[in-house]
Amino acid sequence: MTGNESDQSFIIEVNGLTKRYGQLLAVDGISFKVRRGEFFGFLGPNGAGKTTTVRMLTGVIKADAGNALIMGFGSGSLKAKQITGVIPETANAYGDLSASGNMMLMAKLYGVPSTEAKKRSNDYLHALGLWERSGSLVRTYSKGMKQRLVLAMALISDPEVLFLDEPTSGLDVQSARLMKDLLRDLNARGKTLFLTTHNMDEASQLCDRVAIINKGKIVAIDSPERLRMAISGRNCIEVSFSDSVNPDALMQLHGVNTVEKVGDRYRLYTDSPSELVTTLADYSCTAGVKIVSLNMLAPSLEDAFVALTENEDEHA
Repeated sequence: MTGNESDQSFIIEVNGLTKRYGQLLAVDGISFKVRRGEFFGFLGPNGAGKTTTVRMLTGVIKADAGNALIMGFGSGSLKAKQITGVIPETANAYGDLSASGNMMLMAKLYGVPSTEAKKRSNDYLHALGLWERSGSLVRTYSKGMKQRLVLAMALISDPEVLFLDEPTSGLDVQSARLMKDLLRDLNARGKTLFLTTHNMDEASQLCDRVAIINKGKIVAIDSPERLRMAISGRNCIEVSFSDSVNPDALMQLHGVNTVEKVGDRYRLYTDSPSELVTTLADYSCTAGVKIVSLNMLAPSLEDAFVALTENEDEHA
């Protein structure tokens, strides 16, 4: 299939993608599609096949079976590489060049005209808070600065698709927020972003849809909200008391499935949250303790992720 024959509403199309390493089936015939302009998350436990999949999508390694298309072009082809940018977890900028030097080198590799390259370089270095240090050697940069520079380098060719591997890993709060704000802005401008991450909160905040891979197979693809709400029995009441209480006593309350202590608070998982609120009020009176705070928490994407991957393990 060529670029003209591919479904133009999808920018990434994966069909039966398979990869083996000896006896290990790392990626087991997976298929999915990513819409044009979508912020797509790709989640999974360590060893689930995330990195192998992304390496096939970006042409680093070849698939043993199946195929992947980027805007209709085979992954790994020159055309596919020209329309993608890759932001690895570990910054790979040249330490003995300045930020500006790295940007211009990347622009030259992609054939960006000099005048346009300089404009884009200046714009992105300003946007990412690197302009004042743009003449300094990259080996003098902090990890956060290097990560921001790698993002700028990936953007200088104005790619249609960005592959991001843990882009905020190890960053301080300010750097992580700056990175996420820029990614949201890029997505709002129509760029397609493919994010691999272990940070469930980040995926929930950023992604339109997420795919969860476990043991080489896709176990779910949906929006974070629908995945969260599909998890039964993970409704949660978070409560704190004026004095210490016995977790075993909380576990005995009607409707409680699990009790989890988080700091000075208790999370009580239940199928009937509204009934449990009444039960807790009665318990506080009986036990002679006051309720200091009480919040009803909906299931999180992390809850959905754990439930889906644990279920797969149980049925393996």
